[in-house]
Amino acid sequence: MSNGKKIERFYLNLTSLNNLIKSNYNSPELKIILERNEEINFYKFLYKEIGKDFFWRDRLKWSEDQWFNYIDKIKFYVLRKKDEILGFYELLHDQTNNLTEITYLGIFNNYYNKGIGGYLLTDAIIRAFEKPINYVSVHTCTLDHPNALKNYIARGMKIYKKEEIYYNPENF
Repeated sequence: MSNGKKIERFYLNLTSLNNLIKSNYNSPELKIILERNEEINFYKFLYKEIGKDFFWRDRLKWSEDQWFNYIDKIKFYVLRKKDEILGFYELLHDQTNNLTEITYLGIFNNYYNKGIGGYLLTDAIIRAFEKPINYVSVHTCTLDHPNALKNYIARGMKIYKKEEIYYNPENF
């Protein structure tokens, strides 16, 4: 018997860009930019603020070296509307398994339920397939926003694994 809250974790993938169901949302004011900011606090800020309601906690205890090492491995994209930041996503390419993982994707809460999450995910999937990969993957759980799983499925991603885990926020 485990301590903590029982949650469900879902692993999803998309095996071809042809299977992507693109979001209809579009706004000429929105720009998704590959971030090349060397300032770790920028990454920490977005991770902490966007993830605070969803128990994104694992990186909060990282050292600066851990942050630098991780940032060197990913592609980090930021969604902007002029000078305002709306959200971000990260892509981690795994050459060994020939896949790209969307490690994190999130938007600030004042943009929920406006179609922006679907717009951001569509872009993440398209950019993931810019490399010759077998598939793009992501995982989510019942701690994440209720629309997260719906958004992944709406874009054509398929659940390939589901598990129950126990989450104890005191361990983070």
